[in-house]
Amino acid sequence: MQEIKTEKFNWIDFQEPNADDVMKIQKRFNLHPLVIEEFSTPTLRPKAAEYDNCVYLAIHIPLYNNEDKTTYPGELDIVICENTLITSHDVEIYQLTDFFNEIKKNKKKRELYMKQSPGALLRYILEMLLESCFPRLDHISKKLDNIEREIFAQHEKEMVFEISVVKRDILNFRRTMKPQRSVFESLTQENHKYIERELSPYFQDLIGTNIRIWNMLESAKETIESLEETNNSLLSNQLDMTMKVLTIFSAVMLPMTVYSNILAMSADIPFGKSPYGFWIHLVIMFALSGFTISVFKMRKWL
Repeated sequence: MQEIKTEKFNWIDFQEPNADDVMKIQKRFNLHPLVIEEFSTPTLRPKAAEYDNCVYLAIHIPLYNNEDKTTYPGELDIVICENTLITSHDVEIYQLTDFFNEIKKNKKKRELYMKQSPGALLRYILEMLLESCFPRLDHISKKLDNIEREIFAQHEKEMVFEISVVKRDILNFRRTMKPQRSVFESLTQENHKYIERELSPYFQDLIGTNIRIWNMLESAKETIESLEETNNSLLSNQLDMTMKVLTIFSAVMLPMTVYSNILAMSADIPFGKSPYGFWIHLVIMFALSGFTISVFKMRKWL
């Protein structure tokens, strides 16, 4: 547990809170049992609730797993009391950790972000977390550009797996961000006891930022789906060309095969006693193949 104390209010941050930490918070602030339960159990959906002596929020932050190369949601529990802001998270949210340490070490930052109220600090935290999504979206955009180049550089097979990885990343990103808007809207529409009404325009601006992120995700989703369709079309076209070549080769060889089988069935092979018999039959075979190719060209199959 880490804490920043100022004359106005305090900020307490937990990472992986244990039972002792939760009990200390409950005794110190007399929080509602439902809030304590939220600290101890995962919250699958974003949530906003108001109790007698606090406001509780649960949001999910899109984090990136370098090993799996995909986005996953990191839960952040927030409690706003009269003179305290409490944040709790089971996984490390590096954006929040850096922000906390920056305020703790820098007096000017502390005076800037913690000079008003817990509700105002909440607005800065949410703004910072949303803004941190844009570099990740830019990274996805660069991946999409790279995939597009590789597809048209005739590396379609190599891009099948890469497209799947990026598509999963975008899907998980969308799944994390989509439900958040309802929480931001609740901060602007309801008269929360510990969130000042004058902060409503700032939370409304956060809704706009969330919409921008969602629009970029929608664009990325449409782009990756179009690239996947294009890649599949090119792969299908390659397969069709391969099958066409094999089919033409088999068709050209078929008359030669039939002719040789007919000769094998005959006891007395024509031109069998001629010293040029082999060459005569070979010329006939090639003539049959040439005739087959001519028919294909007349039919415009070649």
